[in-house]
Amino acid sequence: MFRVGHGYDVHRLVDGRRLILGGVEIPFEKGLMGHSDADVLTHAVCDALLGAAALGDIGKHFPDTDERFHGADSLKLLEECVRILGENGFLIGNIDVTLIAQAPKISPYTEKMREKLSRACGIGKPRVSVKATTEEKLGFTGDGQGMSCHCVALIYEK
Repeated sequence: MFRVGHGYDVHRLVDGRRLILGGVEIPFEKGLMGHSDADVLTHAVCDALLGAAALGDIGKHFPDTDERFHGADSLKLLEECVRILGENGFLIGNIDVTLIAQAPKISPYTEKMREKLSRACGIGKPRVSVKATTEEKLGFTGDGQGMSCHCVALIYEK
């Protein structure tokens, strides 16, 4: 049996933080605000996978009220989500991610993101898609106030 999940996350851009997307540090004048490393892209992947299995969301498993997750590496959280999926009898089919941000351009980093995400998920790189779009300077992402990300994931029973 196949299942599909959708994940969505959003974080505000702020001064004084590193920008981590898909586990890759990207040179930029701002970073994303959050309890963990605020990797909006990886958080959307976590939510898509957990949602496909009807196992809640990232906030249920890694609450921002728990200091253990302060500054956490989101790829480690993703690895834990994959472990939880496995314990519940699921395997990952594929992942398709769309980052929404006015800047910076992420095309120079997408291959490295795909490598890191595929490794964390225990699947081949050809099963992970990472792409980005702008919103033509509209809304909070277009104004450069933040970034958002959508992810669709296919999982199946072992």
